[in-house]
Order: sequence, then structure tokens, then C-alpha cells
Amino acid sequence: MSAKRDYYEVLGLAKNALEAEIKKAYRKMALKYHPDKNQGDDAAEDKFKEAAEAYEVLSNSEKKSRYDQFGHAGLNGSGGFGGGMNMDDIFSQFGDVFGGAFGGGGGSFGGSRGGSRRVRGTNLRVKMKLTLQEIAEGVNKKIKVNKLVSADGVTFKTCQTCNGAGRVTRVSQTFLGAMQTQSACPTCHGAGKMIDKKPSHADANGLEKKEEVIEIEIPAGVADGMQLSVSGKGNAGPFDGIPGDLIVVIEEIEHEDLRRDGDHLHYDAYVNFVDAVLGSSIEIPTISGKAKIKVEPGTQSGKVLRLKGKGIPALQSYGTGDLFVHINVWTPKKVSKSEKEILEKLKESENFEPSPDHQDKGFFARMKDKF
Repeated sequence: MSAKRDYYEVLGLAKNALEAEIKKAYRKMALKYHPDKNQGDDAAEDKFKEAAEAYEVLSNSEKKSRYDQFGHAGLNGSGGFGGGMNMDDIFSQFGDVFGGAFGGGGGSFGGSRGGSRRVRGTNLRVKMKLTLQEIAEGVNKKIKVNKLVSADGVTFKTCQTCNGAGRVTRVSQTFLGAMQTQSACPTCHGAGKMIDKKPSHADANGLEKKEEVIEIEIPAGVADGMQLSVSGKGNAGPFDGIPGDLIVVIEEIEHEDLRRDGDHLHYDAYVNFVDAVLGSSIEIPTISGKAKIKVEPGTQSGKVLRLKGKGIPALQSYGTGDLFVHINVWTPKKVSKSEKEILEKLKESENFEPSPDHQDKGFFARMKDKF
């Protein structure tokens, strides 16, 4: 499978494109590659679907924000609505962009489809807590959600107000003469049909609450507060409409020892004075377990050791962050009489007089280098 193209590239837009520019660009692409004008041309149909997918994301402020920040992975790990929408979904959802451009009026895309549209269901939002290890490695999670689904036994009939067209026409007299306007049917809200029969437990839209187990693939490298969109797993649409999406909000569980900074991790390691002087090997925690690192003789407090590739995988690019180990030399708060005597003797040695060189940078020098 080839990689998804950038949505702005698909529509020929700049990253700072305004809402009107996005709509105009999509209309131009859809008119050019519409299946009714390119019958039998599979390449044109693919471009039509690609443009619709790009518009579906960029015209939605919430999805656009996630896409601008995290790219395709910020939506559902693979892009917009992926394989969840068919051609009818595209025609019905974006009819407002085209008006009567292809005949049939009222947002239809060809006479065979009429003016009716499938009403979209509402989105569901859930929070998902993830450990740092799950974030680093990626994980499949199964969650239970209570969602609206079409009730068994519901049947439909043609809306009598619009006779199944989904839209109503009004004629008003003005000083310029008779003016004709079309709008969504107020009775069926554009669906073109109404409920004929439904079970007693179903609501007015023929829907009922049911628990469903949904499997969600979480890509490696997500961050706290990120929202992932699982297409078509939200509430069902009224009158056999299009289901909404399931929005998964990531909550990162704080690690007991490691601190996250983007794709990098930090750990505070404490060594005793003797080990700092003579050198030693110490064990430190990592995302997947433990690791041993060498503390060189004469290590100063504040030294930072770097373990390359032991951080978090980058979500939108290749590579992995690093793990930075901050060495802290532990100073005893109390000493015994014999220990004090030993330390007093050591104090007399010239070797224990502080004598920093250019490599032993203080706090402000390290901060200056960092920024």
C-alpha cells in the first residue's frame, strides 16, 4: 500500500488555507474527477475519493487541528476515514458543496441518487490511559462503549412531505418575479424517509443503546492529550444514516522513574561519593526493563549520560528519542565519628580541593549551551 499524500497537497492548498479556500479547492477537484464525468476511469475515481477524504478532514476544525499537529497518525493511525466510506457516503456527506451542479438539485450527485442524503450520527469521545511502555511500543486495545445503533425490526417508509427527495422547493414572489429555493426537508431532515415501524425500546429515530467492544490500534509515539479518530465507530445516524466517529483521547500514565520530554526520556541517578570517585556500574530503569551503565572515576555531580535510541519513537518521522541519565552525587546527611575522622583526613589532601576545568561546566553554562 502506498503512503497517503498530504491532504493540503491533494487539494493544492497552502498550510494556512482558509475555510473558503478549502471548500473552493475541493469543489474544483470533485468537479474535475467526478465519476459521472469520468465513467470507467478508475484513476479519476481514486482522485475523487482522495479529494473527498482530504476535504472531510480539513473542513472539520477538530480533525484539521489534529492533522496539522500530528499528520495522518493524529486521526486514526492511517489517515482520514480510510476504507470506512463508500461512494454513497461521499456523495451524501458533501452534497452541500456542490448544490445542483450535476443535476437532480439539492446536493445530489446525479439523478440516480436523487436529493436525499444520509444523516450523520454524532461522534463518541472516550479517554484511554496508556503506560509509557505502551506509548513507546504501540498497542492494540479493546474497549467497551455504549453507543446508539439501529434497532432490530425498524422499517422505513418514504417521507410524505418531500416524497423521498430529501429536499423541498419553495416559490416566493419578489419584485423580480418568482424565486425558487430549495432546502432540506424539515420533516425527515434530508433523509427522504421516515420510520414506519419500530420496537417499543427504540427512540424516535429508530435507535437503541447497545454495548460494543471496539479494537483500537494505538501507534507508537502518541502523546498525552492527543486525539485519535476511529472512523464509523460512533453513534449510528438516524434513519439508517452514516455513523459518526469514535474520538479517543490519550491520557499518559506518569512513569514512576522516567520523565518524558517529547521523544526523549530523563532519569535522575544517585551515586554515592565513593562510587563517583572510584567509578562504578549502576543499574537504571528503561521503558522495557533495566540497563547497566558505567560511571567513570571522577564523575562530577550534574554530569549527563546519553543512551541513544532508548527514548520514545517519533510519531511522524523516523528515529527514536534518547534516554538522558542525570548523575547526582549523594552527600550523606549524617556521619558517624569514625567516618568523620576519615573525611577530615581526606580533607587535608590537595587532591580533594575543588579544581574544575572547562569540561566541568556549572549549571548556568550548561543551560546556555542548551538554549
